[in-house]
Amino acid sequence: MGKVLWHVTMSLDGYVAGPDHAMDWMSGVRVDPAIPEESITGLGAVLGGRRGYDAVAERHPGRAGRQPYGGAWSGPVFVLTHHPEDAIPDPGITFLNCEVAEAVGIGLAAAGGKNLEIHGQDIARQCVEQDLIDEFYVHVAPVMLGTGVRLFDCPGIDPVRWALVHDGDPAQAVSLRYQRP
Repeated sequence: MGKVLWHVTMSLDGYVAGPDHAMDWMSGVRVDPAIPEESITGLGAVLGGRRGYDAVAERHPGRAGRQPYGGAWSGPVFVLTHHPEDAIPDPGITFLNCEVAEAVGIGLAAAGGKNLEIHGQDIARQCVEQDLIDEFYVHVAPVMLGTGVRLFDCPGIDPVRWALVHDGDPAQAVSLRYQRP
């Protein structure tokens, strides 16, 4: 069975999107090409949230499917929403109106033994709270946004600990060092 992955690029100050879910800040940010290739190979389905979906649908009307990874991957994409009836229709999207745990189960089943990626911070937060995320993969981009959609906003929650995936100490902190260009 596949894993439930939360895979995201984040700014140095903890934002994954700008105001109104804008992603133009990603222009010029480079990721090792092996990383998306590895993700695409193991990806079976995507589960996202309504706010992010609406932002993309409004910015790119008529772009059927809105597939992740710039269209290099295609497969089942689910959007969790309390109001599927007023969503902008898209033949590449299945809208779900259920609890997040059920949506994760539907996504994993559709993934056919591959991974389910979580896209959308509110959905990811709910999955973390319900211990549904198997792995968290974050790319830290060398940019500060100052505002936008936070990676994880959940006041009052106990610290959520992750083990670093590498050879060595799983509690080792990752050190980043940047300078102004």
